[in-house]
Amino acid sequence: MAQKTTQESDKALPSNRSLSSYLFGLVQHRLWLKVLIGMFLGLVTGILLGPSVGLVEPATGSIIGNWLAFPGRLFIATIQMIVIPLIIASVVRGLAATEDMEQLRKVGVRVVLFFTATTALASAIGLWVGNLFNPGKLLQNVTLPKQDSGEIAPATMPDVTTLPDVLLGLLPGNPLDAMVQGQMLQVVIFSIIVGVALVSMPAEQSRPMLDLLRSLQQICMTVVHWAMRLAPYAVFGLMAQLTTSIGLSALLGMASYVLTVLTGLLMLMLVYLLLLKLLAGQHPIHFLKHCRDVLLLAFSTSSSAAVMPLSIRTAQEKLAVRPSIAQFVIPLGATINMNGTALYQSVATVFLAQVYGIDLSMASMALVVAMAVGASIGSPATPGVGIVILAMVLTTVGIPPSGIALIMGVDRILDMSRTAVNVTGDLVTSRLMEAWTRKQAGPADKLAELESASVKND
Repeated sequence: MAQKTTQESDKALPSNRSLSSYLFGLVQHRLWLKVLIGMFLGLVTGILLGPSVGLVEPATGSIIGNWLAFPGRLFIATIQMIVIPLIIASVVRGLAATEDMEQLRKVGVRVVLFFTATTALASAIGLWVGNLFNPGKLLQNVTLPKQDSGEIAPATMPDVTTLPDVLLGLLPGNPLDAMVQGQMLQVVIFSIIVGVALVSMPAEQSRPMLDLLRSLQQICMTVVHWAMRLAPYAVFGLMAQLTTSIGLSALLGMASYVLTVLTGLLMLMLVYLLLLKLLAGQHPIHFLKHCRDVLLLAFSTSSSAAVMPLSIRTAQEKLAVRPSIAQFVIPLGATINMNGTALYQSVATVFLAQVYGIDLSMASMALVVAMAVGASIGSPATPGVGIVILAMVLTTVGIPPSGIALIMGVDRILDMSRTAVNVTGDLVTSRLMEAWTRKQAGPADKLAELESASVKND
């Protein structure tokens, strides 16, 4: 079985190399710079068309802004269209590349626990930074979005009697229905079950399904290839539309909120690098140097799913992570490891609570952490999804979700930043899992790994 899965993993590398090479080429051609230029031009265009300058009527500016945003909406829709089949193919094939069931069990449990713990830590950092900086105090006199009377529904948390039903609800009774409704956590659980079943089957029976999933993965990667061409135009149009609708003065007033979120994300990055140094013995500067390209691409696209092929290649070739771990941890992390998103949701919750004059108790903050962790797990790895999740978190603690209109204008730059942090978390986790499995391996296993690496290099 080990020999079969290793051979499957080795054959998977060339099939993914073409797209990862293309994504690497985008970085080499300064896609991130083109995205930043597009953002700046979109900001200028939105100011000229918006209420700050008033070159056109508000209604006309809104129409122009909607058409300018068409490439961006097309980019997001394209990524959303292929994210579910991409996650299924990647998770199943990553599990099928595992050397044995014992390794799969140990690594899987450690990965999920690490993802959950770091997501909770990220959310706690967001609450602490938000209360330390108090960014919402500067906007308490601003005109708030109108609140519908029935907008906030009472939050319902599972108790001891309903918890079994909630846990059973995580298992998709109809996988196709879960895919249609975008229930990402159920899709991931279904993919894990299929992957474990394939590991347990004889090679001749599992190979046809693995070949089919390899083809499905390549189809998704080809669509990602096409979508990448729209990235600079997408950012330009979305930024132009947002600035057209809210004006420059509102954007400037949100500067304190933006700085608070970026400070929290920087602190989370430092935590990752510290864990990497203490637990894996890797120098942070070397890690950032190896991962620079994939982080720039993640910042440019705002989608950890779109950069997944380059993330896997970076983990295997530059961080020395074996394929069975990289192809399991990174696709799984792209779905359930949304630490940057959890931190952002916590800061946004504190910010809007301050703007609306709502005092968050310790119990409310604990509920925010729990909701941020639960909502981040299984959220789609696509641009802008953090705003959708934030509405649920706000509703839970009694903050009007209509306040999201205040932060929509600056969400693009924050979305790009937190995506880079999310991808960093996936790469750090894969490196830590590799270091842990090497410590668990005996001398004979390490010698076999060295001999295998030598054969591959030859």
